[in-house]
Amino acid sequence: MGKATGIIEVFGLAAAFVAVDAGCKAANVTVETLDKNKPGNADALPVPLIVAIKFRGTVEDVKAAVEAAARAAEGVSGVVSSHIIANTEPSTEKMLKLNAFDKK
Repeated sequence: MGKATGIIEVFGLAAAFVAVDAGCKAANVTVETLDKNKPGNADALPVPLIVAIKFRGTVEDVKAAVEAAARAAEGVSGVVSSHIIANTEPSTEKMLKLNAFDKK
């Protein structure tokens, strides 16, 4: 059985760091590589960069991490979306390692 995955997208890198810190303090989770997205309407957003955080662990721990991360990110610049996958498929797990931070 695969680990659970919690994905939360936040506005900006500062909010991402605050959210990761809060999520890891709230539960026994690990963090996959962060990912970034600059949407087409970036100028209309609070911060022109969306960062995806990917927590891994048990369903209960991932839920607690995502909830804590969301509370923390709301205090910085906000949350775009979040979702929890209870039993991540192996093919999806491979995609969790993808990120755009090393791309120009």
